Amino acid sequence: MDTLSIDPIIMAKADDDVLASMTVDLPSSVSARSKQVSSRAPRRRTLRFPISCTGVGLHTGSPIRLVLEPAAAGSGIVFQRIDIAGAAPLPARYDHVVDTRLSTVIGDPADPLRNRIATIEHLMAALCGSRIDDVRVLVDGPEVPVLDGSAADFVFLLDCAGSVEQKTQRREIEIKRTVRVEDGDAFAELHPCATQQLDMTIDFPARAIGRQNLKLRLEDGAFRRELATSRTFTNRAEIEHLHRIGLARGGSLKNAVVVDDDRILNPDGLRIRDEFVRHKMLDAVGDLFLAGGWLKACFVGHKSGHRLNNLLLRALFADSANWRETGSLPTQEDRRAA
Repeated sequence: MDTLSIDPIIMAKADDDVLASMTVDLPSSVSARSKQVSSRAPRRRTLRFPISCTGVGLHTGSPIRLVLEPAAAGSGIVFQRIDIAGAAPLPARYDHVVDTRLSTVIGDPADPLRNRIATIEHLMAALCGSRIDDVRVLVDGPEVPVLDGSAADFVFLLDCAGSVEQKTQRREIEIKRTVRVEDGDAFAELHPCATQQLDMTIDFPARAIGRQNLKLRLEDGAFRRELATSRTFTNRAEIEHLHRIGLARGGSLKNAVVVDDDRILNPDGLRIRDEFVRHKMLDAVGDLFLAGGWLKACFVGHKSGHRLNNLLLRALFADSANWRETGSLPTQEDRRAA
Protein backbone atom coordinates (compact mmCIF):
# COMPACT_ATOMS: atom_id res chain seq x y z
CA MET A 1 0.00 0.00 0.00
CA ASP A 2 1.00 3.58 -0.51
CA THR A 3 -0.85 4.77 2.60
CA LEU A 4 -4.09 3.75 4.25
CA SER A 5 -6.69 3.27 1.55
CA ILE A 6 -10.28 4.38 1.24
CA ASP A 7 -13.00 1.71 1.22
CA PRO A 8 -12.91 0.09 -2.26
CA ILE A 9 -16.69 -0.44 -2.33
CA ILE A 10 -17.55 3.19 -1.60
CA MET A 11 -14.90 4.54 -3.95
CA ALA A 12 -15.40 2.02 -6.77
CA LYS A 13 -17.10 4.45 -9.15
CA ALA A 14 -14.11 6.79 -9.18
CA ASP A 15 -11.61 4.32 -10.66
CA ASP A 16 -8.89 5.71 -12.88
CA ASP A 17 -10.33 6.22 -16.35
CA VAL A 18 -6.98 5.51 -17.91
CA LEU A 19 -6.96 1.97 -16.51
CA ALA A 20 -10.41 1.20 -17.85
CA SER A 21 -9.76 2.67 -21.28
CA MET A 22 -6.43 1.07 -22.17
CA THR A 23 -6.38 -2.10 -24.28
CA VAL A 24 -3.14 -4.00 -24.72
CA ASP A 25 -1.75 -7.30 -25.95
CA LEU A 26 -1.63 -9.84 -23.14
CA PRO A 27 1.67 -11.61 -22.49
CA SER A 28 -0.20 -14.94 -22.50
CA SER A 29 -0.97 -14.44 -26.19
CA VAL A 30 2.69 -14.16 -27.11
CA SER A 31 3.51 -14.97 -30.73
CA ALA A 32 5.89 -17.72 -31.81
CA ARG A 33 8.30 -15.03 -32.99
CA SER A 34 8.71 -13.53 -29.52
CA LYS A 35 8.53 -16.75 -27.53
CA GLN A 36 11.69 -18.71 -26.75
CA VAL A 37 12.17 -21.75 -24.53
CA SER A 38 15.20 -21.76 -22.27
CA SER A 39 16.52 -25.07 -21.03
CA ARG A 40 18.03 -23.24 -18.05
CA ALA A 41 14.78 -21.69 -16.82
CA PRO A 42 13.85 -22.94 -13.32
CA ARG A 43 10.70 -24.95 -12.89
CA ARG A 44 7.44 -23.55 -11.60
CA ARG A 45 6.53 -24.00 -7.95
CA THR A 46 3.26 -24.28 -6.03
CA LEU A 47 2.33 -24.87 -2.39
CA ARG A 48 2.84 -28.28 -0.82
CA PHE A 49 -0.22 -27.92 1.45
CA PRO A 50 -3.18 -25.53 1.76
CA ILE A 51 -2.99 -22.97 4.55
CA SER A 52 -5.30 -20.29 5.91
CA CYS A 53 -5.45 -17.37 8.30
CA THR A 54 -7.91 -14.73 9.50
CA GLY A 55 -7.05 -11.06 9.83
CA VAL A 56 -8.64 -7.63 9.88
CA GLY A 57 -9.53 -5.93 6.62
CA LEU A 58 -7.85 -2.54 6.43
CA HIS A 59 -10.83 -0.95 4.70
CA THR A 60 -13.80 -2.70 6.31
CA GLY A 61 -12.34 -3.36 9.74
CA SER A 62 -14.04 -6.77 9.59
CA PRO A 63 -12.45 -10.21 9.95
CA ILE A 64 -11.35 -11.60 6.55
CA ARG A 65 -10.46 -15.24 6.01
CA LEU A 66 -7.65 -15.97 3.56
CA VAL A 67 -7.00 -19.45 2.15
CA LEU A 68 -3.99 -20.32 -0.02
CA GLU A 69 -4.24 -23.56 -2.01
CA PRO A 70 -1.91 -25.47 -4.37
CA ALA A 71 -2.67 -25.02 -8.08
CA ALA A 72 -1.87 -26.82 -11.32
CA ALA A 73 1.25 -25.91 -13.28
CA GLY A 74 0.62 -22.94 -15.54
CA SER A 75 -2.56 -21.80 -13.80
CA GLY A 76 -0.75 -18.82 -12.27
CA ILE A 77 -1.96 -16.85 -9.25
CA VAL A 78 -5.74 -16.62 -9.20
CA PHE A 79 -7.91 -14.87 -6.59
CA GLN A 80 -11.48 -15.93 -5.79
CA ARG A 81 -14.23 -14.24 -3.77
CA ILE A 82 -15.94 -17.07 -1.88
CA ASP A 83 -18.53 -14.76 -0.32
CA ILE A 84 -20.16 -14.02 -3.70
CA ALA A 85 -22.10 -16.87 -5.25
CA GLY A 86 -20.91 -17.63 -8.77
CA ALA A 87 -18.18 -14.97 -8.70
CA ALA A 88 -15.70 -15.30 -11.56
CA PRO A 89 -12.08 -16.03 -10.62
CA LEU A 90 -9.73 -13.04 -10.78
CA PRO A 91 -6.32 -13.68 -12.37
CA ALA A 92 -3.51 -11.76 -10.67
CA ARG A 93 -2.61 -9.83 -13.82
CA TYR A 94 -1.99 -6.19 -14.61
CA ASP A 95 -4.88 -6.07 -17.09
CA HIS A 96 -7.33 -7.05 -14.31
CA VAL A 97 -6.35 -4.07 -12.13
CA VAL A 98 -9.41 -1.82 -11.76
CA ASP A 99 -8.22 0.68 -9.12
CA THR A 100 -4.82 1.93 -7.99
CA ARG A 101 -5.68 4.70 -5.55
CA LEU A 102 -3.52 3.92 -2.53
CA SER A 103 -3.73 0.13 -3.02
CA THR A 104 -3.84 -2.30 -5.92
CA VAL A 105 -7.30 -3.69 -6.64
CA ILE A 106 -8.13 -6.43 -9.15
CA GLY A 107 -11.64 -7.02 -10.43
CA ASP A 108 -13.86 -8.85 -12.86
CA PRO A 109 -14.12 -6.78 -16.06
CA ALA A 110 -17.75 -7.88 -16.35
CA ASP A 111 -18.60 -6.94 -12.74
CA PRO A 112 -15.85 -4.62 -11.45
CA LEU A 113 -17.93 -2.83 -8.80
CA ARG A 114 -18.96 -5.98 -6.97
CA ASN A 115 -16.41 -8.72 -7.74
CA ARG A 116 -13.14 -7.10 -6.72
CA ILE A 117 -10.37 -7.67 -4.19
CA ALA A 118 -8.29 -4.83 -2.75
CA THR A 119 -4.85 -4.60 -1.15
CA ILE A 120 -3.32 -7.58 -2.96
CA GLU A 121 0.18 -6.11 -3.27
CA HIS A 122 1.71 -7.37 -0.01
CA LEU A 123 0.61 -10.95 -0.68
CA MET A 124 1.79 -10.68 -4.30
CA ALA A 125 5.18 -9.46 -3.08
CA ALA A 126 5.44 -12.38 -0.65
CA LEU A 127 4.58 -14.86 -3.43
CA CYS A 128 7.27 -13.31 -5.62
CA GLY A 129 9.83 -13.30 -2.83
CA SER A 130 8.99 -16.93 -2.02
CA ARG A 131 9.23 -17.98 -5.69
CA ILE A 132 5.65 -19.28 -5.94
CA ASP A 133 4.21 -19.39 -9.48
CA ASP A 134 0.86 -21.17 -9.11
CA VAL A 135 -1.63 -20.72 -6.24
CA ARG A 136 -5.35 -20.25 -5.60
CA VAL A 137 -6.14 -17.37 -3.24
CA LEU A 138 -9.59 -17.53 -1.61
CA VAL A 139 -11.00 -14.62 0.41
CA ASP A 140 -14.43 -14.13 1.98
CA GLY A 141 -14.50 -10.36 1.60
CA PRO A 142 -13.53 -7.42 -0.63
CA GLU A 143 -9.89 -7.29 0.44
CA VAL A 144 -6.89 -9.29 1.57
CA PRO A 145 -6.37 -9.00 5.35
CA VAL A 146 -3.71 -6.44 6.21
CA LEU A 147 -2.09 -8.50 9.01
CA ASP A 148 0.85 -6.41 10.32
CA GLY A 149 0.99 -4.09 7.28
CA SER A 150 4.07 -5.76 5.79
CA ALA A 151 4.66 -8.98 3.85
CA ALA A 152 6.30 -10.84 6.73
CA ASP A 153 3.20 -12.71 7.91
CA PHE A 154 2.42 -13.81 4.34
CA VAL A 155 5.98 -15.12 3.96
CA PHE A 156 5.52 -17.04 7.23
CA LEU A 157 2.29 -18.60 5.91
CA LEU A 158 4.00 -19.64 2.69
CA ASP A 159 6.90 -21.15 4.61
CA CYS A 160 4.47 -23.15 6.75
CA ALA A 161 2.64 -24.42 3.66
CA GLY A 162 5.90 -25.42 1.98
CA SER A 163 6.43 -25.57 -1.78
CA VAL A 164 6.93 -28.20 -4.46
CA GLU A 165 8.46 -28.09 -7.91
CA GLN A 166 6.12 -28.50 -10.89
CA LYS A 167 6.86 -30.25 -14.19
CA THR A 168 6.97 -27.12 -16.38
CA GLN A 169 9.40 -24.27 -16.68
CA ARG A 170 8.90 -20.93 -15.00
CA ARG A 171 7.77 -18.15 -17.30
CA GLU A 172 10.34 -15.37 -17.56
CA ILE A 173 9.86 -12.08 -19.40
CA GLU A 174 12.96 -10.41 -20.78
CA ILE A 175 12.87 -6.66 -21.38
CA LYS A 176 14.30 -5.79 -24.81
CA ARG A 177 14.25 -1.99 -24.60
CA THR A 178 13.59 0.73 -22.02
CA VAL A 179 9.95 1.48 -21.20
CA ARG A 180 9.04 4.61 -19.18
CA VAL A 181 5.86 6.22 -17.85
CA GLU A 182 5.61 9.61 -16.15
CA ASP A 183 3.24 11.67 -14.03
CA GLY A 184 4.61 15.15 -13.36
CA ASP A 185 8.02 14.69 -11.74
CA ALA A 186 7.24 11.06 -10.84
CA PHE A 187 8.25 8.26 -13.17
CA ALA A 188 8.75 4.51 -13.44
CA GLU A 189 11.04 2.69 -15.88
CA LEU A 190 12.02 -0.82 -16.91
CA HIS A 191 15.46 -1.37 -18.43
CA PRO A 192 16.96 -4.49 -20.01
CA CYS A 193 18.81 -6.50 -17.37
CA ALA A 194 19.88 -10.11 -16.86
CA THR A 195 18.33 -10.25 -13.36
CA GLN A 196 15.65 -8.37 -11.44
CA GLN A 197 16.98 -5.19 -9.86
CA LEU A 198 15.15 -2.28 -8.26
CA ASP A 199 16.07 1.35 -7.64
CA MET A 200 13.43 3.30 -5.69
CA THR A 201 13.39 6.94 -4.58
CA ILE A 202 10.68 8.52 -2.44
CA ASP A 203 10.23 12.14 -1.35
CA PHE A 204 7.54 13.10 1.18
CA PRO A 205 6.95 16.46 2.90
CA ALA A 206 6.77 14.86 6.37
CA ARG A 207 10.21 15.29 7.91
CA ALA A 208 10.07 11.83 9.48
CA ILE A 209 10.09 10.40 5.94
CA GLY A 210 11.72 12.97 3.66
CA ARG A 211 13.76 11.77 0.69
CA GLN A 212 15.07 8.18 0.68
CA ASN A 213 16.66 5.94 -1.95
CA LEU A 214 17.32 2.21 -2.06
CA LYS A 215 18.93 -0.04 -4.68
CA LEU A 216 18.50 -3.80 -4.45
CA ARG A 217 19.13 -6.91 -6.54
CA LEU A 218 16.18 -9.22 -5.97
CA GLU A 219 17.98 -12.56 -5.64
CA ASP A 220 19.47 -14.90 -3.02
CA GLY A 221 16.77 -14.23 -0.44
CA ALA A 222 17.07 -10.43 -0.68
CA PHE A 223 13.30 -9.91 -0.46
CA ARG A 224 13.07 -11.74 2.86
CA ARG A 225 16.12 -10.04 4.34
CA GLU A 226 15.66 -6.51 3.06
CA LEU A 227 11.97 -5.85 2.34
CA ALA A 228 9.48 -8.31 3.81
CA THR A 229 9.16 -6.76 7.29
CA SER A 230 8.71 -3.15 6.14
CA ARG A 231 5.23 -1.82 6.94
CA THR A 232 2.85 0.45 5.13
CA PHE A 233 2.73 4.05 6.34
CA THR A 234 0.51 7.10 6.50
CA ASN A 235 0.34 10.48 8.22
CA ARG A 236 -1.71 11.29 11.31
CA ALA A 237 -3.96 13.86 9.67
CA GLU A 238 -5.00 11.46 6.93
CA ILE A 239 -5.87 8.53 9.17
CA GLU A 240 -7.77 10.76 11.60
CA HIS A 241 -9.81 12.17 8.70
CA LEU A 242 -10.59 8.71 7.35
CA HIS A 243 -11.62 7.47 10.78
CA ARG A 244 -13.94 10.46 11.25
CA ILE A 245 -15.80 9.65 8.03
CA GLY A 246 -15.95 5.93 8.83
CA LEU A 247 -13.23 4.72 6.46
CA ALA A 248 -9.95 2.84 7.01
CA ARG A 249 -11.75 1.14 9.87
CA GLY A 250 -9.10 -1.54 10.27
CA GLY A 251 -6.12 0.82 10.25
CA SER A 252 -4.14 1.23 13.48
CA LEU A 253 -0.65 1.48 14.90
CA LYS A 254 -0.64 -2.34 14.84
CA ASN A 255 -0.61 -2.49 11.02
CA ALA A 256 0.86 0.82 9.83
CA VAL A 257 3.58 3.29 10.64
CA VAL A 258 1.94 6.65 11.42
CA VAL A 259 3.94 9.89 11.23
CA ASP A 260 3.19 13.42 12.38
CA ASP A 261 5.68 15.65 10.56
CA ASP A 262 8.98 14.77 12.29
CA ARG A 263 7.54 12.23 14.75
CA ILE A 264 6.92 8.48 14.50
CA LEU A 265 3.79 7.78 16.56
CA ASN A 266 4.27 4.02 16.88
CA PRO A 267 5.55 3.26 20.41
CA ASP A 268 8.22 0.89 19.09
CA GLY A 269 9.33 3.23 16.31
CA LEU A 270 10.63 1.93 12.99
CA ARG A 271 11.82 -1.60 12.32
CA ILE A 272 14.66 -0.22 10.20
CA ARG A 273 15.89 3.32 9.59
CA ASP A 274 14.67 3.56 5.97
CA GLU A 275 11.54 1.43 6.41
CA PHE A 276 9.50 3.85 4.26
CA VAL A 277 11.42 3.40 1.01
CA ARG A 278 11.75 -0.31 1.68
CA HIS A 279 7.98 -0.61 1.90
CA LYS A 280 7.54 1.31 -1.35
CA MET A 281 9.93 -1.13 -2.98
CA LEU A 282 7.97 -4.02 -1.47
CA ASP A 283 4.84 -2.57 -3.11
CA ALA A 284 6.65 -2.36 -6.44
CA VAL A 285 7.69 -6.02 -6.20
CA GLY A 286 4.06 -7.02 -5.70
CA ASP A 287 2.74 -4.73 -8.44
CA LEU A 288 5.32 -5.89 -10.99
CA PHE A 289 4.54 -9.55 -10.27
CA LEU A 290 1.20 -8.83 -11.94
CA ALA A 291 3.12 -9.13 -15.22
CA GLY A 292 2.14 -12.80 -15.15
CA GLY A 293 5.74 -13.97 -15.08
CA TRP A 294 9.20 -13.18 -13.73
CA LEU A 295 10.56 -9.92 -15.09
CA LYS A 296 14.22 -9.94 -16.05
CA ALA A 297 14.60 -6.19 -15.80
CA CYS A 298 15.92 -3.24 -13.86
CA PHE A 299 13.07 -1.21 -12.35
CA VAL A 300 13.66 2.46 -11.54
CA GLY A 301 10.95 4.31 -9.64
CA HIS A 302 11.00 7.97 -8.63
CA LYS A 303 8.02 8.83 -6.41
CA SER A 304 6.26 5.91 -8.09
CA GLY A 305 3.16 4.25 -6.65
CA HIS A 306 0.57 1.68 -7.61
CA ARG A 307 -0.84 3.71 -10.50
CA LEU A 308 2.48 4.29 -12.24
CA ASN A 309 3.57 0.70 -11.57
CA ASN A 310 0.46 -0.58 -13.31
CA LEU A 311 0.73 1.88 -16.19
CA LEU A 312 4.33 0.74 -16.65
CA LEU A 313 3.22 -2.87 -17.20
CA ARG A 314 0.48 -1.73 -19.57
CA ALA A 315 3.02 0.26 -21.57
CA LEU A 316 5.42 -2.68 -21.60
CA PHE A 317 2.92 -5.17 -23.02
CA ALA A 318 1.31 -2.65 -25.38
CA ASP A 319 4.16 -3.29 -27.85
CA SER A 320 5.56 -6.78 -28.44
CA ALA A 321 8.87 -5.19 -29.46
CA ASN A 322 9.41 -4.28 -25.79
CA TRP A 323 9.74 -7.83 -24.48
CA ARG A 324 10.12 -11.50 -25.19
CA GLU A 325 9.28 -14.61 -23.25
CA THR A 326 12.20 -16.83 -22.28
CA GLY A 327 10.34 -19.50 -20.30
CA SER A 328 7.75 -21.93 -21.60
CA LEU A 329 4.00 -22.02 -21.15
CA PRO A 330 2.60 -25.48 -20.33
CA THR A 331 0.39 -27.38 -22.70
CA GLN A 332 -2.85 -29.03 -21.52
CA GLU A 333 -0.91 -32.30 -21.34
CA ASP A 334 1.68 -30.65 -19.10
CA ARG A 335 -1.07 -29.41 -16.77
CA ARG A 336 -2.63 -32.87 -16.52
CA ALA A 337 0.77 -34.39 -15.76
CA ALA A 338 1.68 -31.80 -13.12
